[in-house]
Amino acid sequence: MKKKLKQIFLTGLAVIIPIGLTLYILFFLIDIMDGLLKIMPAKYHPDALIGIHIPGLGIIVTVVLIFICGLIMTSYIGNKIVQSGEDLVDRIPFVRNIYQAIKRLSDSMFTDRSSSFKRVVLAEFPRKGIYTIGFVTGIPNSEIRDKAGLNCISVFFPTTPNPTSGYLIIIPEDELVPMKMSVEEALTFIISVGIVSPSEHPKRREKSQSKNDLGAVKE
Repeated sequence: MKKKLKQIFLTGLAVIIPIGLTLYILFFLIDIMDGLLKIMPAKYHPDALIGIHIPGLGIIVTVVLIFICGLIMTSYIGNKIVQSGEDLVDRIPFVRNIYQAIKRLSDSMFTDRSSSFKRVVLAEFPRKGIYTIGFVTGIPNSEIRDKAGLNCISVFFPTTPNPTSGYLIIIPEDELVPMKMSVEEALTFIISVGIVSPSEHPKRREKSQSKNDLGAVKE
């Protein structure tokens, strides 16, 4: 009886924990988005105009603002305004470096996805005999390649369970093992600290199944 109750309790935990953490993260993000509305003047705040507080309204307002900014950027006048603002930021020494770094990262993620997280690789990091999953982010500039080697590439090794932090490593390409798993599968594997394994590649699964069938026929 005790063993059965323990099994039922653990089964309940396995169901509740993913649902609870997902809801917690969603509510946390909604609170952050709603907090962005505080920068608006009090008389124009949606709560003041509607008369009641609607949770998640900040997400809708943020999405609308993003679309408005996108529409403005597609016009000639809007593009000129943004370029004038960037020229002004470029004249501020410390702010210029921060803005340029963030802008390059944003451009690589949203406007040129082919150059960000191209493929998944396996490398011996942080020492020989220990393997870590990484993401190829691109090719270093000519100065780095001249110093480190022409066949070196940039690889990002994320930490777990928080993949937003990690290490940027310049490593020879011949020391990397290419993986067939997708970026999404690799991120899931990292976030779950290895508990959720990537699904086996269809071709490898078919090959493995054919070998098993052949072995069974021989037996």
